[in-house]
Amino acid sequence: MQLKPFRPRFPWLTGDLQTIANRFVAPANLAGYEAREIRLPMADGDTLLATLHLARGTTAKLLAILIHGLTGSADSNYIRNSAAHLLSLGHNVLRLNLRGAGPSRSLCKGQYYAGRSQDLREVLTLLPAELKAHGMIAIGYSLGGAMLLKYLGEEGEGAELRAAATVSAPIDLSVTCKWMQRTRNQIYHAYILGHMKSDATAPGAELTPEERAGILRSRSVWEYDEFFIGPRHGFAGAEDYYEKNKPLRFLPGIRIPTLLIAAADDPWIPVSTYRGFDWNSNPALTPLLSSGGGHVGFYAADDKAAWSDRAIESFLAEKL
Repeated sequence: MQLKPFRPRFPWLTGDLQTIANRFVAPANLAGYEAREIRLPMADGDTLLATLHLARGTTAKLLAILIHGLTGSADSNYIRNSAAHLLSLGHNVLRLNLRGAGPSRSLCKGQYYAGRSQDLREVLTLLPAELKAHGMIAIGYSLGGAMLLKYLGEEGEGAELRAAATVSAPIDLSVTCKWMQRTRNQIYHAYILGHMKSDATAPGAELTPEERAGILRSRSVWEYDEFFIGPRHGFAGAEDYYEKNKPLRFLPGIRIPTLLIAAADDPWIPVSTYRGFDWNSNPALTPLLSSGGGHVGFYAADDKAAWSDRAIESFLAEKL
């Protein structure tokens, strides 16, 4: 790919600073693009909300679907910034709220999780034919990337996408959970767990008294998954959920061109999980491991666009 090596933008010079930059860097202004709300009624009665942006001009356009990460939504800064970059390239963009996330919360009884690839499969089916006429790509960030990789591995050649990319996806869920709970990540962990609890118990969520109690008494992400996500979705517990849904199990089955971007200094995702996989075993996969960038950061020097967006741009130009 035609891509410059990553160099961090001042003052976001470390992996931690790149990670927290998403809370401080202003999101892109999308007001210049036509936008409309898309309602996606799921078969079980829940409804997901998404925002569709149409690129300018009348030429045929690819549809790029953006899938947010844990405790995020379609309005997360990194989603809005990536949407602006893709729109500038002439692609239509769909910013998807996962089940129970953002404005989808009040319309959903259930909750998203890393293995809920069936929701993505159903979303692709529900999208209007005219939006899909010129092909689709999907980009998943963090947990959204894990969900996307699972879908791609399950579908193989039948995936309803021309290409895909992930940014900072946890490809081994158990190892990542342990990594997140290190002492140096206490502030991150407390922040994420607090938002997970708030999201899962917000108005719209349908919970048994036991589930609500399990969520509220959880002292870690592992306990949240052990007491709520695992049992709620048919798993024996957290480790059973992690093992059956980790993307590493599904990478061998992927058949469409897929770019996986990760940073060696990501404080949330251990880069060892990427270095331990035999990438040569599947030619559909392109790993891109940067020395820096943090977790869904990649704020680069001398460039308004994120380095990860530039990488995806180059990847799509090469593959499509």
